[in-house]
Amino acid sequence: MTDTTRPDPDAILRKVQREERAHDRSRGSLRIYLGAFAGIGKTYAMLNEAQRRRKYGEDVVVGFVETHRRPQTVAVLDGLEVISRKKVEYRGVIVEEMDVEAIIRRHPAVCLIDELAHTNAPGSEREKRYEDVELILDAGINVVSTLNVQHIESLNDTVESITGVKVRETIPDRIIDEADEVILIDLSPEAARARMEHGNIYPPEQAKAALQSFFRPQNLAALREIALRRTAQDVDEDLDEYMREAARDAKEVDEHVLVYVDATPFSRTLIRRGWRLAQGLHADLCVAYLDREAGDAAQRELARTLELAEDLNARVQKLEGSDEASTLVAYVRATGVNHIVLAHRPRTGIRAALSSSFADRLMAAAPTVDVHLVSQG
Repeated sequence: MTDTTRPDPDAILRKVQREERAHDRSRGSLRIYLGAFAGIGKTYAMLNEAQRRRKYGEDVVVGFVETHRRPQTVAVLDGLEVISRKKVEYRGVIVEEMDVEAIIRRHPAVCLIDELAHTNAPGSEREKRYEDVELILDAGINVVSTLNVQHIESLNDTVESITGVKVRETIPDRIIDEADEVILIDLSPEAARARMEHGNIYPPEQAKAALQSFFRPQNLAALREIALRRTAQDVDEDLDEYMREAARDAKEVDEHVLVYVDATPFSRTLIRRGWRLAQGLHADLCVAYLDREAGDAAQRELARTLELAEDLNARVQKLEGSDEASTLVAYVRATGVNHIVLAHRPRTGIRAALSSSFADRLMAAAPTVDVHLVSQG
């Protein structure tokens, strides 16, 4: 990392993987219709595409589509071949899930699979629908799917802060990054609320509650902005790579972001904040933690945090030392980190007057490093 001309290994890996997929005719392609919120028209657009493909003679099937009993969606499903769903028993209740094996046996040219972030019923062979999709793609079947922006892992905290709703079903960002095509389905907040009022999204009572909570104009406008930005990020990816290569050729200084975490749940917020910072700077991302003894609960929290780091393609580094500030400074100096993301630790009373904070010690020992403090409040 101290060699400013060294290529970004993550960028190289992503580029190589895309090139391999482009030349791998045995693997299917993935197209995702992305929306800012429910009812925006993703499934309708996907089914419209299927009808066009069917009209031109392509072999298209429906692997799984959820119509939510919306009349327009049900109508555009007419005439398409639908693969029967697999029934899974869970706590005495029969749940219908996508039959991956039946799709692979049928082996169509194109398969429609709705709700990419869906969590399969317990007892299913795979936990998440995106894992089913990866298996279908590996079988050489092209997939067209749908996704709402709030289900993207790195945006989870941002969406919760805007809407007050914690989205439980998420997918790793790499699924979006590796998709062959991401198509934004856009709709103004006013039009979305009008569709809700007219009963085109939810039944009347559910629609009334939604309009007063999640579907408030300010929520929809913010989510729409997030979706536009995330789609633009994917559209500009090739240009970004070119600019990074040009910057390396010009010997511009690379940026390196380090997120320092511990065994608390807030560390996952730090990682998401660091990921967004790294994306904006076109920087690589490292997540570091100090090796120390901890109880089972703390170990489980740390494991969840490091799993998130890996999902976001961050490099994980375990540090060893008795003093966390001096250990972290030594690592920063050795590796050329120039941005550190830390949790803000409020200090009051005599302790604040008599001793320097952890962040103060870091900034004094490494004055060229930018320290980004994230408040838990």
